[in-house]
Amino acid sequence: MSWRTVVITKTSKLDYSMGHLVVRDVESTTKIHISEISVLIIESTAVSITAALLNELINKKVKVIFCDDKHNPSFELTPYYGSHDCSLKLKRQIAWNENVKQFVWTQIVAEKIKNQAAVLSYYKLEQCNQLLSYIDELEFNDKTNREGHAAKVYFNALFGKSFSRNDECPINAALNYGYSIILSIFNREVVASGYLTQLGLFHDNMFNQYNLSCDLMEPFRAFVDFTVKEMNPQKFEKEEKVQIFAMLNDELKIDGRTQTFINAIKVYCKSIFAAIEENDTSLIRFASK
Repeated sequence: MSWRTVVITKTSKLDYSMGHLVVRDVESTTKIHISEISVLIIESTAVSITAALLNELINKKVKVIFCDDKHNPSFELTPYYGSHDCSLKLKRQIAWNENVKQFVWTQIVAEKIKNQAAVLSYYKLEQCNQLLSYIDELEFNDKTNREGHAAKVYFNALFGKSFSRNDECPINAALNYGYSIILSIFNREVVASGYLTQLGLFHDNMFNQYNLSCDLMEPFRAFVDFTVKEMNPQKFEKEEKVQIFAMLNDELKIDGRTQTFINAIKVYCKSIFAAIEENDTSLIRFASK
């Protein structure tokens, strides 16, 4: 089972040799067996990579994320075919029952607010109770937008009343970076399961090619928020990014077991797809700290 998050931060050449990712720079040569790699992040634009390696990474379902010249996630490597039965899965996805999708979305929203409340509770913030009350008020398909109301209360409680998600500041830079990383991991799981990331449960933006992944990742955002709160970044540079990467090796509890962050996403996604396909939301498995 893959578990490593590999980050390439300086000028180097990446190629493939006998099952290994080979990283060559001016100082050394490092080999890592591809079976151990879950996520490969190319943070530097001064990196060359062979087609043979890219092909092998895709075959082994390694999520590859490329960053721009500011070292922020910019795009990712996604296969055309993530599953042997992707044509069948696509037909099913298009025909997913609307009520079932809305039931699943309602549970996702409830879990997201629950996780946000858990973060506030950890810091002994009284707004925790207000968020829990929003869960009780939650209506089918979140018609009254409890998610939006909870988000406003939550971020103001966690980062201060003057904080806005629209601000250009180290906290937002860290949040956005963390969200981008986990979105990429969700994209990998959606594609690996044979589904399209464009067709969401709730999100339906014609300009967003990751609607489904954006839906599924919502409960996991609070884990990023907690990591950033613990960091309390005064800047967002290499050191802070390393702390975000380290989150991917955190342990979460899901379905009665302890899993790494990335494996918990895998279990969660599979349970969501099973719930939709079998019209049974009791099959959904959520993760917790």
